[in-house]
Amino acid sequence: MRVSSVWLTATAAVLALCSMPAPAAGQAPGAALPRAADGHPDFSGIWQVLNTANFDIQDHAAQKGVPAGQGVVEGNEIPYTPAGLAKKMENAKKRATDDPESKCYLPGVPRSTYMPFPFQILQTPGQVTILYEYAHAIRYIYANGTPHPRGPIEWWMGDSRGKWDGDTLVVDTVHFNADTWFDRAGNHHSDALHVAERFSFIDRNHLNYEVTIEDPQVFTRPWKMRMVIYRHVEPGFQLLEFECYTFDSSN
Repeated sequence: MRVSSVWLTATAAVLALCSMPAPAAGQAPGAALPRAADGHPDFSGIWQVLNTANFDIQDHAAQKGVPAGQGVVEGNEIPYTPAGLAKKMENAKKRATDDPESKCYLPGVPRSTYMPFPFQILQTPGQVTILYEYAHAIRYIYANGTPHPRGPIEWWMGDSRGKWDGDTLVVDTVHFNADTWFDRAGNHHSDALHVAERFSFIDRNHLNYEVTIEDPQVFTRPWKMRMVIYRHVEPGFQLLEFECYTFDSSN
């Protein structure tokens, strides 16, 4: 398998972080956390979820091509409007062909976080950059105090602005198109989607990820997802080449 020189260069900067040993027993949790020169937690490294949310963000049984999984939605309930629920059911029936992932489109936010592929965080003062193995997508989170640009703008990954709440990175993302789904089960949104994410360390190799979804055109109230993100600590682990092929709807 070929390895892209871009990903090799980016990965080299964080291999030391990825291979650092776990803190000794009895060490204070706060002292074990990697920190950047500005004092904020440093999330640089290669990360990946270990769940089945990309298939379905709610509890689901095993079926052809889909492993059983526990949901990541708080309360396991998505508060659709009647029209939103009807659209979700329609999407589910046509998921083999209508899921944007089946067309190799960008997955959007927050789905890009829980795709079954690793992603790499590069953190500098005022900006957090996320490189995704899937589709070689790149996401820029501007944490320099600048506001969202004036809309309306329809972007696959939206526009992300971050700030620090103590040791938690809070990311506000708007300006989406209506063409991404939350999963292969057909859960969807409109271009009015507003995503608020919170990234925080559990320990140096685990992140707590919480995301609040708001879209008054599709949902009756805001709702949340929560999951753990795991750091890859294998020696030499890196993002690799990705080739996307549209799904075969006959399967």
